Amino acid sequence: MKKHVDTEEQKGNAADAKGSGVNDGEQSEESSGKVNSSVSSPEGETAGPEAPGNAESSEPSPEEAATARIAELERLNRDLQDQYLRKAADFDNYRKRMIREKQEVIDFANSNLLVDLVQVLDDFDRAIGHAGDHEAGSSAAALAEGVSMIRGQLGSMLESKYGLTYYPAKGEPFDPNVHEAIGTQPSEEVSEATVAEEFLKGYKLKDRIIRPAKVMVWMPAQENK
Repeated sequence: MKKHVDTEEQKGNAADAKGSGVNDGEQSEESSGKVNSSVSSPEGETAGPEAPGNAESSEPSPEEAATARIAELERLNRDLQDQYLRKAADFDNYRKRMIREKQEVIDFANSNLLVDLVQVLDDFDRAIGHAGDHEAGSSAAALAEGVSMIRGQLGSMLESKYGLTYYPAKGEPFDPNVHEAIGTQPSEEVSEATVAEEFLKGYKLKDRIIRPAKVMVWMPAQENK
């Protein structure tokens, strides 16, 4: 009987010892957890977000922002000035071109009519050329003189009022821009192409050729060999 009691006591002591061991283990784990938390807390602070002072330092200061804004406005002002000068130059060129074109329209508006009147001048010239010599005071001489006066008045009016002018061609160097060659002849007397005869007069309206002169051209003889 005594042995049975002792055995029960021993089992109770063993259970108490085991329980105390568990409690000691829990206490040790809690104490070790506190130590780890105390040790890791400084590292957590360094790994955490930056302090407010560091975040503010990355933003530009008011002076820097104002300087950047002024530079941007100056660049914009230069671009606008350049665009304005370009537009002004384009408009000025357009205005000058329109004035020139308008003046050309005014100057050459009657070119077709003047070309027709040039043929009338040609008829007067042919009539005067075929009139020949007449006895002074005769009716034929008076008629020839009247035709010459009419031709002169018509030519002067067309020249002074409309700018129609005759340009001589005989003896001038041949220029295909103002002369129309209807034939050529070799000649040892010239060193370049030269107008030998004028068969039809040429006329200008201001600086524009409205009818080229029809001419015979002398060509240098050595060019034909």
